[in-house]
Amino acid sequence: MRIDYDDMSRTLAALTDGETDTIALMATMACELHHADDRFDWTGFYRAVGDGMLRIGPYQGAHGCLAIPYSRGVCGAAARTGEIQLVDDVDAFPGHIACASSTRSEIVLPVWSGAGALLGVLDIDSDQPAAFDRRDAEGLARLLAQTFAR
Repeated sequence: MRIDYDDMSRTLAALTDGETDTIALMATMACELHHADDRFDWTGFYRAVGDGMLRIGPYQGAHGCLAIPYSRGVCGAAARTGEIQLVDDVDAFPGHIACASSTRSEIVLPVWSGAGALLGVLDIDSDQPAAFDRRDAEGLARLLAQTFAR
């Protein structure tokens, strides 16, 4: 099964209506996304906590890394550059952090508040190579803006 981003938009809007707590929003989104697509092996957030560090936030799947500096890995690159990271082969990504040996591909998006502050990153891993594309990047970016940049 593959995610329908329009359906997910409606679902998240209904589930998060009136909610302002960032952790509650992250937990709800991670859960809904993780169960919406068979490609999603690990789905979660790393929160920006200052000093160039990300700390694990709400997630679904096996254990994740507890802390990731902006200087390392795919998540760090998304936080450092503010750009979506679409990685077809994690073994070919310089400085990739192997939190799970099963991860073959990854998409990581920066998460922005309505005021333009970096809240963290959304990290989705797949055990399939080249699992994500521009459609996923655009759909996920739209969901993040709808949920966090209000």
